Amino acid sequence: MKKTPYYLIPVLVCFLLGFIAGRIQSDAIENWYPLLDKPALTPPNIAFPIAWSVIYLCIGISAGLILSGDSPRKKRLIALFCVQLLFNFAWSVAFFYFRSPLAGLVDILILDALVAAYVVQSRRASKAASVLFVPYVLWLLFATYLNAYILVCN
Repeated sequence: MKKTPYYLIPVLVCFLLGFIAGRIQSDAIENWYPLLDKPALTPPNIAFPIAWSVIYLCIGISAGLILSGDSPRKKRLIALFCVQLLFNFAWSVAFFYFRSPLAGLVDILILDALVAAYVVQSRRASKAASVLFVPYVLWLLFATYLNAYILVCN
């Protein structure tokens, strides 16, 4: 029971940032995003909050595993987790709030690299923490494709 905050706090932080990002991007999702030329593989809007809920839960638990462990890499991994989370949040601001697919693409490419680094580096501390990031990696690669398509075609 003592380790519960190690898992609860990162999960709550992820969901809180996701909620704030959702509020920031809501106007653009209603008034700008529907007007963009998007690829045929673009999922319906309802898929995004479902996917992000699963992802936030997984990555929050991953951070909890790192926090509750005794790896000498703990501080560096948590710092990397926090930086990637900031870039995750910044993507919503860049792409939706500023309505800039170019800024969004630059951000998400950096985010891709940060998340890949976390997956590789966290594996040494906790295989489970690394594996919990796999859905995030897959979704980010798909989001990168969507972002790039929107940039090129609009």
